[in-house]
Amino acid sequence: MTSPVDPNVVRFFDTTLRDGEQSPGATLSSAEKLEIARQLSKLGVDIIEAGFPAASPDDLAAVQRIARDVGTADGPVIAGLARAVEKDIVTCWEGVKFAAKPRIHTFLGTSDIHLQYQTGLTKPQALDVIRKMVTLARSLCEDVEFSPMDAGRTDPAFLVEVCALAIECGATTLNIPDTVGYTIPAEFGELIGNLIAETPGGGPGTDVIWSVHCHNDLGLATANTLAGVMAGARQVEVTINGIGERAGNTSLEEVVMAIETRRPYYGLRTNINTREIMKSSRMVSNYTGLMVQANKAIVGKNAFAHEAGIHQDGMLKNSSTYEIMKPEDVGVEKSRLVLGKHSGRHALLVRLQELGYKVEREQVMPIFERFKDLADAKKNVTDADLVALMTEEHVKPQEFFRLEDMQVVAGTMGMPTATVKLVNSDGREFVHAAVGVGPVDACFKAVDGVVKAPCTLIEYSVHSVTEGIDAQGEVTVSIAPPESDRSFGGYGADPDIIVSSVKAYLSALNRMIAGMGLREMKAEGEAATVSVGD
Repeated sequence: MTSPVDPNVVRFFDTTLRDGEQSPGATLSSAEKLEIARQLSKLGVDIIEAGFPAASPDDLAAVQRIARDVGTADGPVIAGLARAVEKDIVTCWEGVKFAAKPRIHTFLGTSDIHLQYQTGLTKPQALDVIRKMVTLARSLCEDVEFSPMDAGRTDPAFLVEVCALAIECGATTLNIPDTVGYTIPAEFGELIGNLIAETPGGGPGTDVIWSVHCHNDLGLATANTLAGVMAGARQVEVTINGIGERAGNTSLEEVVMAIETRRPYYGLRTNINTREIMKSSRMVSNYTGLMVQANKAIVGKNAFAHEAGIHQDGMLKNSSTYEIMKPEDVGVEKSRLVLGKHSGRHALLVRLQELGYKVEREQVMPIFERFKDLADAKKNVTDADLVALMTEEHVKPQEFFRLEDMQVVAGTMGMPTATVKLVNSDGREFVHAAVGVGPVDACFKAVDGVVKAPCTLIEYSVHSVTEGIDAQGEVTVSIAPPESDRSFGGYGADPDIIVSSVKAYLSALNRMIAGMGLREMKAEGEAATVSVGD
């Protein structure tokens, strides 16, 4: 692993198991913490803050287990958090001491607000606590990190005094937290730069590492963290998916990919194996029960998805037109062209060809029109939707009758009634209404009232071919003419399962008409009569 004082390397201190677990509802079991810690090690984080050992016996046991299992000589530093209290620091050491590279991370609030309302300490009293507790921590562990909590709202002159004292007492990492997400990037970057320049013992050329820990209350955690890095911080405190107190912490994946994607700008590198990012994200999401929002940078399901036709066309020509990083670099298999109402013909044609359909560019327009009708009816068109659409397109029989329109009334207050409007091969329209024992039965009887081709319904099967409440419904039916050993099948697909049923029934009837020679059709009033030819 790169030297801890290498000025060109940004070290990643992951606090998913400590600060991240403080998200409401995100409590993790010891076994889950261990699995996440193992994954964080594979991800390549430099330091894992495994927990708050003094918080509970279970937390202590979890930190000890991670220290033994993950804190190997070639693994990450294993840190534990402790208040600037003797019992906390001793317990923290009991948790991390089994790691090959242990760290004690202790903190004390230093802003006027925290001193007055939380600790009740004066500034001289706070300095005395820091002196004693950092000295104690250093007597137990060579690697000590100190955080002046709420540094973003601490008097800058006092903050310099606090950091200088912590360094004097043996702290090797000085972490500057924007605990409540109050600062803005320019302000926070200036704060970090001034601290590095003005703090005795902490300037360039020393072994002290400056760190930043930002919260996202104003949505600025990543921006503030990167501002701190530009000002000289070489450790960033982050969580997977940005989980944490209130609005969360700085997101690991966002900082990593900002540095990697804009490497010429930052001139820095990391030890992170970016191909493990998506796996880490999913594991944390699954174990904590905190879902990742669809438009979340890097790991959201839409991060590498494109629906707009212009974007899809550009992506198909060259992915760099609309993507600044490769999906496989973060562990995503590939970009997705989401087919929906904004998609264009080019994307549809390519996806159909990928699914194995031999469709040429000049053949795609009628399919595209049906695709647009489907896309208007549901949000996204999936591969299963396309298979259903193409199946209907390719196996569709000669249409002696086709469905033009229909209306169904059903419920507990009356008899299910259906009205259908069919158009025959000559372009004539026929309307018929019927009552049935259910909406599908009523529709079939209404169709029978137009297409007078006696038959028996042998089989009726319906299922969803896609997930969700807007799923595409697929129906297959089988019918047989009277006194015949032949049967005819039909298929229909539509977001409305009743429409699918009518499409399937008409498909079967059209096949039967063609197959049995029932070709001589004439109008009688509002209904078409089909008679058997010679």
